Amino acid sequence: MTMLPRLTIDTNVLVAALRNRNGPSFTLIQLVRRGKVAMYCSPALFLEYEDVLKRPVQLAASGLTPVDVDAILNELAHLIVPVTTHYQWRPQLRDPADEMVLEAAVNGQVNAIVTYNLRDFSPALRFGVAVLNPEQTFRKFELPHARSTPS
Repeated sequence: MTMLPRLTIDTNVLVAALRNRNGPSFTLIQLVRRGKVAMYCSPALFLEYEDVLKRPVQLAASGLTPVDVDAILNELAHLIVPVTTHYQWRPQLRDPADEMVLEAAVNGQVNAIVTYNLRDFSPALRFGVAVLNPEQTFRKFELPHARSTPS
């Protein structure tokens, strides 16, 4: 039995997924929906998803309504593996807002953080967590994906 890749997905990947349904971020979220990867998330990170995805600029760019975002987040809430943050090591990252992503990843003992801010998350490597963008994630874990344009 093969273990599913365990991933913590940064908010910027969700934003990209909702803005471009032909890109690798969207494809990755579809793999979460199909149970091909396990998405690990803390309550704090999930609240950040909601906050960012419902911002007027994000709604305009994605063409979604707040009700649409609620429906997407409701589905994700049923799919994620919840992470309780027992340990914090702040500060580790340049951007304090990224700390909750690292904490969810380390406390969830994930294989990788999936983000477009690779450089900002390089300290995750010292915790044994890979830092990958969506395309790198497909290659590392040999996940099925269609040729797609960057999101």
